[in-house]
Amino acid sequence: MGTVLDSHFLALTAIVTVIYQFIFFVITALFKFDQVTDFAGSTNFVILAVLTLVLKASWHFRQIVLTLLVVVWGLRLGIFLLMRILQWGEDRRFDEQRGNIVRLIIFWTLQAVWVWTVSLPLTLVNASDGGGSLKPADVIGWTMWVFGFLIEAAADQQKLSFKNSPENRGKWCDVGVWKYSRHPNYFGEMLLWWGIFVAASPVLEGAEYLVIFGPLFLTLLLLFVSGIPLLEASADKKHGNSGAYRSYKKTTSPLILFPRGVYGNLPGWFKTVFLFEFPFYSRNLPQEGRLQNSKEKEVKDD
Repeated sequence: MGTVLDSHFLALTAIVTVIYQFIFFVITALFKFDQVTDFAGSTNFVILAVLTLVLKASWHFRQIVLTLLVVVWGLRLGIFLLMRILQWGEDRRFDEQRGNIVRLIIFWTLQAVWVWTVSLPLTLVNASDGGGSLKPADVIGWTMWVFGFLIEAAADQQKLSFKNSPENRGKWCDVGVWKYSRHPNYFGEMLLWWGIFVAASPVLEGAEYLVIFGPLFLTLLLLFVSGIPLLEASADKKHGNSGAYRSYKKTTSPLILFPRGVYGNLPGWFKTVFLFEFPFYSRNLPQEGRLQNSKEKEVKDD
């Protein structure tokens, strides 16, 4: 069916994303109903994937496989997050945003940018003629996606089961893959989207390699903005006075799955440079001196 607005479908996917996110923004703003937020983001990926595949209609094996991978990921994540939030009743992330239209606008704008940007590698693949025969990069990328998808799905289900258990109320999750990473779901998501980029690379030429900004944007977002920093701050405030939690944090990798016995003995500089253990992830932990004073005060009070 050829070109729509531009040969790479960049304008088309941007317009579709803005309209789709705007619809859910209006629902959230008018009805204070934020349970559909994550569902809107995940399903937007599915819409862009299927739309670009159908419009170009090249039906190359590479395009079909990558589209299916994104559709499976988007539907799995979207349905999981929707069911989870309907079970919990409300999204605490929006406690300070429901009555603040400016914050809502910023959030939904960022979500639209996230969807459009991260989708770029697949968008360009589907806008092409398919890129010829399969290359080793295809298999490598698909393999990365499989591992990333399995890690993310396992992490989500394990944490949900942990949270739903009454005896775990008030505890941090350290079962399953959470024994080896404080944020294995984010690691899985990053890995699978880098896999999509790798599998898309045989199609790319020249400036088209700039679509690497898609997985790079996702990685930076989760490492420095709305992902790990927010969750680390929340966990530190809840559990920071617990010696067991501090030990868990010291011996457990923040992102990449890593054996605790090894990670806990690595030098700090190595953790920071190669394993993303940035100092600001612990800025909300009580300082050792204050923690000791707090313990001494509790003993005196007893």
